[in-house]
Amino acid sequence: MADYKLTRRDMKMIRMSSKLQARDPESLTDDLIDNINKMSITRREERRYLCPSKHISTSTFVIPVSEGAVTGYYFSNPRVAELTGLTPLIIFCHGGGWVFGNMDFYSIFLRHLAEVTESSILLVDYRLSPKFRFPTAVEDCYDALLWAYDGVRYWKTDPDRIFIAGDSAGGALAAVTAMLARDRKGPQLAGQILLYPITDCRLRTNSMTQFRDSPMLNENMLSFYVKNYAREPKDILSPMFSPLLSQDLSRLPPALIISAELDPLSDDGKLYADALNQAGSKANVLISQGSFHGFMPYKHGKGRLEAECAIQQFISGRSVENVQLCTKRELKKTSKGLAL
Repeated sequence: MADYKLTRRDMKMIRMSSKLQARDPESLTDDLIDNINKMSITRREERRYLCPSKHISTSTFVIPVSEGAVTGYYFSNPRVAELTGLTPLIIFCHGGGWVFGNMDFYSIFLRHLAEVTESSILLVDYRLSPKFRFPTAVEDCYDALLWAYDGVRYWKTDPDRIFIAGDSAGGALAAVTAMLARDRKGPQLAGQILLYPITDCRLRTNSMTQFRDSPMLNENMLSFYVKNYAREPKDILSPMFSPLLSQDLSRLPPALIISAELDPLSDDGKLYADALNQAGSKANVLISQGSFHGFMPYKHGKGRLEAECAIQQFISGRSVENVQLCTKRELKKTSKGLAL
């Protein structure tokens, strides 16, 4: 393991995180994975995560996709809509290595995020591998984007402020969905929000070597995820699998990328931001110092407050290159922070 120290709070967060990282990935049977995905979050466990606002309402939709349907969970605050009119819409592709996706867990996180960003969020419960392999997940996310774009008129959301977002493997899905929207002449997105994304599934970066035994995500789990999502080994070279390998990253919506310092995927965010900027697309990668992969859903996750503030700045209209990783209080102290 890399040489870094863990604080008591870090260790507490690690224990509260999914116990899957400590497992031998090969021991995860299909039945066990299915049970984990359907598992309910207990009240005791909820205290470990963020406390969602009581004002956020939840609706469930059936979204038609190619050869099937997926479920969408929609989180909104009617009070905000009444006060501000049209709200931004975030379409969220969840993480979990294309294999896992517990909707109870993500609902807690995204209800909170809907509150702090004053936006509406559609969580896409896309079809998971290994039953549904590449490119099913990304096609489901793109179909959900098209479906949501047709629904904005009914939700009181702004068609000019639609963002695609995702964390970890969901960050890759969000990035590829933005490419498909460009290439297929789909809805014009206001921006991308990529939280500690994986962008190069060859798993060869320096941070992958340095943090290969990270307590929140390790190399064995990443290899397991990639192997289970791919139909065949060469799939990882497709830009729809590894967006960093795309030959055309131009004309993409502005990308806010938030990475964790002590994360095997830290370089994935940096390299993708560099590639976007070199191609003429605007991108800003913010590194949360001392943070581990997957820190945002946890009440005491180091860097969470700063990351939430950055997302709020971006959604509120601040140009991506000027978004800062800071708390709301710190933002107000700066002259730039007086007007988002």
